[in-house]
Amino acid sequence: KTSALRVSHAFHSPLMDPMLDDFDAVARTIAYQEPRLPLVSTVTGRLVEAADLTTPAYWVRQVREPVRFRDSVRTLYGQGARAFVEIGPDAALAPMAAACLEETADTVVAPTQRRARDEERTLVAAVGLAFARGTAVDWPAFFAGRGARRVALPTYAFQRRAYWTDSVRPATAGDALADPAGTAFWDAVDQQQVSRLADTLAVEETALGAVLPAMARWRRQHQERTTLDSWRYRIAWQPSAPAAPAAPAAPVAHTAASAPAGPPARTGPWLAVIPEGLADTGPVPAVLAALTARGAVVEVLEVAPGQDRARLTTLLAAHRDRLGAAPDTAGVLSLLALDEDPDPALPPLSRGMTATVALVQALGDAEIAARLWCVTSGAVSTGETSEPVALAQAPLWGLAGGLALDHPDTWGGIADLPAEPDATAVDRLCAVLTAPPGEDAVAVRPSGVLVRRLVRAPLGDRAPRRVWEPRGTALVTGGTGGLGAHVARMLAADGADHLLLLSRSGAAAPGAAALAAELEAAGTRVTLAACDITDRSALRAVLDGVPADLPLTTVVHAAGAMQRIAPLAELGAEEFAGVVHAKAAGAELLDELTADLPLEAFVLFSSGAAVWGSAGQGAYAAANAHLDALAHRRRARGRTATSIAWSSWQGGMVDAELSAVMDRIGAPAMRPALAIGALRQALEHEDGHLVVADFDWARFAPTYTLARPRPLLDALPEVRDLLAAGPDDEASAGAELLARLAELSTAERDRALLDLVRNRVAGLLGYDSPAELDPQRAFEELGFDSVSAVELRKVLTVATGAPLPATLVFDHATPAAVAAHLHTVLYADGDGAKAPLLVELDRFEELVTSLGVEEVRGSHLTSRLQTLLDKLTALQSGGAQDEGRDALDIASADDVLAFIDNELGLA
Repeated sequence: KTSALRVSHAFHSPLMDPMLDDFDAVARTIAYQEPRLPLVSTVTGRLVEAADLTTPAYWVRQVREPVRFRDSVRTLYGQGARAFVEIGPDAALAPMAAACLEETADTVVAPTQRRARDEERTLVAAVGLAFARGTAVDWPAFFAGRGARRVALPTYAFQRRAYWTDSVRPATAGDALADPAGTAFWDAVDQQQVSRLADTLAVEETALGAVLPAMARWRRQHQERTTLDSWRYRIAWQPSAPAAPAAPAAPVAHTAASAPAGPPARTGPWLAVIPEGLADTGPVPAVLAALTARGAVVEVLEVAPGQDRARLTTLLAAHRDRLGAAPDTAGVLSLLALDEDPDPALPPLSRGMTATVALVQALGDAEIAARLWCVTSGAVSTGETSEPVALAQAPLWGLAGGLALDHPDTWGGIADLPAEPDATAVDRLCAVLTAPPGEDAVAVRPSGVLVRRLVRAPLGDRAPRRVWEPRGTALVTGGTGGLGAHVARMLAADGADHLLLLSRSGAAAPGAAALAAELEAAGTRVTLAACDITDRSALRAVLDGVPADLPLTTVVHAAGAMQRIAPLAELGAEEFAGVVHAKAAGAELLDELTADLPLEAFVLFSSGAAVWGSAGQGAYAAANAHLDALAHRRRARGRTATSIAWSSWQGGMVDAELSAVMDRIGAPAMRPALAIGALRQALEHEDGHLVVADFDWARFAPTYTLARPRPLLDALPEVRDLLAAGPDDEASAGAELLARLAELSTAERDRALLDLVRNRVAGLLGYDSPAELDPQRAFEELGFDSVSAVELRKVLTVATGAPLPATLVFDHATPAAVAAHLHTVLYADGDGAKAPLLVELDRFEELVTSLGVEEVRGSHLTSRLQTLLDKLTALQSGGAQDEGRDALDIASADDVLAFIDNELGLA
């Protein structure tokens, strides 16, 4: 079948021969440029050399010879192309391309326009089709200015039922969300549609031509300010709630039904690890004496300078062996950070910091599962004018957040004493150490114990404190990298006369020449300097070269080295120190060498890893905590400083894989243009320390609190609501279920537990009936993510009262496997007698924790509980072991209560 082509001439045929000479003459008058992208020629049907395309002869062949369209399409397919997009006024070639690819199943052909169809709808349909078939689409660019956002889709099989997405945010006074007319108005403004807006307002288009751009700009700025306000946070130090009276023994464990907050309470001694030579100086002796006065048995381990991980492991193993049959260590108290002398082998770390890192690693190597508390002195600032005098200790506060994530069961916390603590401060510290698990980052000050909280810091309608107009020379470290280049463009746009961009490679850095050309085209003088900013003499030389007529007024430290993602146990001391050195040493030199200059801005690019921690990023977090402390110290000394703890940026700070992970857990990478807006705001408002992050708390908070509570988030109302505990009768609900299960046979209990799990899973995933759910199907296939994994563990913990692991769904991959695990946890002995015993012990624990101080002392509760523990221990040892187990196995709830009544006088 043939059809006539609607064309003016018979191109690509012998009928073109009469005009070829004239065509060649014209082709020779044209200046050709080599293409930037590889091209497939329809003359040959193959990839064409760039040199061939720049000759007149090629284009003479092109107009005369047949079009090898099928060969060209097949060549593209062979080169790996799977998405074929037609750019043109109609779908002329797309059907032919599809026919050439008809035997392939992994391709998509999308025309961007079709004759007589709406242009915008056709283009969107093409983009959507390509995306649905696996083509990457830059959606933020596509939806820029439209207020679009990502929404979570249902993860269960589609069932043709209505699904409602969450609201974007509560409506504000400036919103017109409830008014369709207002929505239409702002849509027209956002899309710069003069005719549509004129129709909406019933006015002439000419009246709107001049005002529409200004309206769109105002709208865009308003939306950006709202977004930036939602990204701004800061650290606040708030008075702690009054603590419950502490018993002389080790910290008290929560009940089984509560969220984990570290390991259970232990009754053994505390191990205090101190720097050699400080046992009799500073706060060390006072802390040891105060802890002993609270009834703790304290063993002291002195660590000499330079003792590495292996040596510490040996010392800790000897401590463990020395305990013999005695109970395990109740807690490990590290005072190592108080040694601020520089470590000559691992600058810029102190000996105390390197010793602390080695201690954490050695505790794992020696298999000592005790809670670790670290103490610093004057390492954090609790107010704008409160100077951290111990800069060498500050990195430990960054490392602490990572340790809490990597070691949730053995991390106790970190506490900061005043620079010169008195007896009251030391006693308050010991009260924190011996309190029930809860707060894990505190500062002891003359006013009391302060706890660390993340709070919102919106600007609202607050006016800037200054007009930010950089003049003279602005220095940017990492100036040719991803973040540094964005900063350089901002500084140029804001008026900087001279940009001094530092990097290790200088002008030879990838993209440096193009960036310099771009900035110079905008009217800014640019100097690209190769400089190792951790080298004092090299940095001094660069600063001495700043033109006298363009003095240095702005410093932005955006350089630094990322750490490979790895737990602290896998990092060598040199690698840890190298990550810190790359960022902290340069910042200190910049501070020192510019101390006498009247700078208008000194900006440090820190990271959220130093605020909320980052699993497997302990060294990186430590480096950034150092920067935060340096900014506080500068401000306390009357110098300008701004440290911004950033979440990740799109295209910078983290690689694509980690960025995707962060997006899934609710901390998506920020658009650079908006992040730069946040930086400009911080400079205008002269912020000292600011956290800038785009949190989706509904996803982030449950994941972040998966393994243990995170008090850092307690001051955020939306997080409190998300993480609010279940009903008040959780414990009784668990007891009721266990009592009901105890009356069933083993087979009936298995079915009941499987029904329980299926009900909870079906509820989380939105199934109408649990019967629709295959219990042998993997959670991942069912649509579970980290959030639903957290929720399942939570609802099953509430339902059973059983202490379930944070990795429940990952360790037991199907509902059936989780049900089997529940049976193992609840009925470890196989006959069900254990469940009522656990219920009664939970009830007894609630009774004990409700007692007042005088009631505890009057009943001699501590000594009598110890007697009971000794008897239980005796039952598990020697010839009485089996007999004791048998007696416990057959004990009824009444037997247990009678035993408690006889031994303790309580029932």
